[in-house]
Amino acid sequence: MKGEVIEIHLASKSEAAMAAVTETCAVVGLGLEGDRYYEKIGAFSKKGGPGREVTLIASEAIASYESEYGVQLAPGEHRRNVTTRGIDVNALVGLDFRIGEAVFRGVRLCEPCEHLQRVTGIESTLIGLKGRGGLRCDVIQDGMIRVGDEIAPL
Repeated sequence: MKGEVIEIHLASKSEAAMAAVTETCAVVGLGLEGDRYYEKIGAFSKKGGPGREVTLIASEAIASYESEYGVQLAPGEHRRNVTTRGIDVNALVGLDFRIGEAVFRGVRLCEPCEHLQRVTGIESTLIGLKGRGGLRCDVIQDGMIRVGDEIAPL
């Protein structure tokens, strides 16, 4: 089971538009440099706990949602950090995996929430992304990640 990174998105503050980058550094205990959760100013930063550093979503899940619900998400509108291709991100829950130079631990699914629905303004996000909203991860080894990097379980 291997995949690749096709997009990386970061937001500088809570509810700010997600900006595409080609690379960033993943840091243990913080997340991705330049992202709101790295700076502890994301919408859910105060909740604390594991799985709040980095999020992944499969491009295949986005395409299925868009097709089934007749919507079109702009790049990064899903509010996840890393968009993947070729790997079932749901299957990474409880596993350690490498992206580029960094190592991550899949903590839990990243189910859609009312916050996502409010920020996107798309009513179908709650139901349409249920079970395919991505993966919440923690960084367990620092390193650079880049668009095009392989994603592989360890």
